[in-house]
Amino acid sequence: MLLLGSAVAAECLVVDRLRRESGTVLAVLEADYLSATRAAYGTVARDYARLLAGALDRIPWDRAVLALFAGLARDRLGPVVDAGCGPGRITGHLHHLGLDVSGIDLSPGMLAVARQALPGLRFAVGSMTALDLPDASLGGLVAWYSLIHIRPVDVPAVLAELSRVLVPGGQLLLAFQVGDECRHLEQGYGHAISLDAHRMQPDSSPTS
Repeated sequence: MLLLGSAVAAECLVVDRLRRESGTVLAVLEADYLSATRAAYGTVARDYARLLAGALDRIPWDRAVLALFAGLARDRLGPVVDAGCGPGRITGHLHHLGLDVSGIDLSPGMLAVARQALPGLRFAVGSMTALDLPDASLGGLVAWYSLIHIRPVDVPAVLAELSRVLVPGGQLLLAFQVGDECRHLEQGYGHAISLDAHRMQPDSSPTS
């Protein structure tokens, strides 16, 4: 499922962020599932990138949605972030579509692959639960099958965090599988892993 829309304010629940009194230093309390996600994707990073190389060439619907997003976000006042960018395949595609785009991911292993493949683009370790970005600093944000690794109870707070960093009218693109179940993966991309992937319902996401 792909959702594209202009982000709107959502009630912010508990976000994994503590602001010191100065407001300049952030301390992130990481949930166990985020650590597990980082470990899993660090394990599979190179094989994941190899197996998904060229996948967009075979999926015209994905290319069409990304092109629509790029067209809408290009005229906004601010750059674009690919949150949960993995090895950078969507980041690179959006760059080729003309966007000023960078990638953020939990996994240093994934980012090492991304930097090797796309040395001209910016990549940083980070979490969509607590983005190290100022308020209203982005013209667009993509979470391409990365929100699926957030616990359902935490999704409203994460969506509020994504909304926080977008300019008014900024574009938000979410991709996820539709459903209500959680799949626990013990094998992936030729490796033993431990990773939860949550399906979602489109009407649970605060976009307009």
